[in-house]
Amino acid sequence: MTDTASHSHVMNTYARLPISVVRGEGCYLYDLAGNRYFDSISGIGVCSLGHSHPEIASAISEQAKTLVHASNLAKLPVQEQLADTLARLSGLDAAFFCNSGAEALECAFKIARRHGHAKGVVNPAIAVVSQSFHGRTLACLSATDSEKIQYGFAPLVEGFRRFPFGDAGSIAHAVKADSSICAILCEPILGEGGVVIPPPGYLAELRRIADQHGLLLMVDEVQTGIAKTGDFFAFHAEGILPDVVSCAKALGNGVPIGACLARQSVAQLLPPGSHGSTYGGNPLACAAANKVLEVIERDEMCSVAQHSGAFLLEQLRSGLSAIDAVIEVRGRGMMIGVELDRPATGLVPIALESGLIMNVTRDKVIRLLPPLVASRDEISLLADTLTSLVKSWLTE
Repeated sequence: MTDTASHSHVMNTYARLPISVVRGEGCYLYDLAGNRYFDSISGIGVCSLGHSHPEIASAISEQAKTLVHASNLAKLPVQEQLADTLARLSGLDAAFFCNSGAEALECAFKIARRHGHAKGVVNPAIAVVSQSFHGRTLACLSATDSEKIQYGFAPLVEGFRRFPFGDAGSIAHAVKADSSICAILCEPILGEGGVVIPPPGYLAELRRIADQHGLLLMVDEVQTGIAKTGDFFAFHAEGILPDVVSCAKALGNGVPIGACLARQSVAQLLPPGSHGSTYGGNPLACAAANKVLEVIERDEMCSVAQHSGAFLLEQLRSGLSAIDAVIEVRGRGMMIGVELDRPATGLVPIALESGLIMNVTRDKVIRLLPPLVASRDEISLLADTLTSLVKSWLTE
């Protein structure tokens, strides 16, 4: 492991690991000294097809030789191709392209407010849920349920009503009494919230409530989307269709791109001039995303995520079952959480010494988002390494 001091001119907004990463290949990252680390979080849910995927690198290179940026003042065929593919894979009709998940959600918030105003609501509100994480812009952190990331940024953006995750009944009761609520926003599986899976039928019930009261159902798939949970989008598992969906992270496999997808009737709430993004949907990012989706479909990555995730879950449950401090091992597809009965952040630097990059959410949940391209042997290695680390760390 390479111990490196923080660069004096880089703003100190991250608690960085003491390594300098210079190269990636497949499931692995390499530091300046040539040490190899298994990236069990795929760059925090981004590089689902692994680092330096040759086909994606080639697509980026070829596009860079032709056109990197042209603004959205003209039609961009590569952007239209991406929108067509996302519409087919999601079931939605239209896409607004941006550069990140937070920007995709900002678009969703603006759609929700336009929807509320169209209904005659003076101050439209959005129902959000506990333990959620939606990003770090002012509106996104206001929607997020975390005093830690909100601290010091008051006044927060108004217009969010919070309800318990997984409890559709509480939202149903509230919208009957509060006519200002014009939309419901939730993650289909909590990511930063600790890889928490809602009860079966939760999204379907939210869909029913939204339909009954004329609300928009907005699903944040920034972390869960693009095959990670075993479906192209996690909402597909419940057979429902939201009105708005945000996605990013794995869409570009490392190239910054986000998208806000919507039904056509909803997308029309944002006519020309009402929203925009200078870099959003630029040809370089769209070329990368087009190749990502091509590989996802061709290599049947949804099925891969299902089988690989089930194998990893089985391995972890088997290895950790006898440890009392392990409360639960849960997940869907290649999105897995190991919840302990105590703070687990101290395990992160120990794992790094063993060649494993991992992280902890909600203080006590080890979150795993390994690349979908991980082989069976690599998944076994991940499970064995983590099991051994947890056992030895808990017995120290």
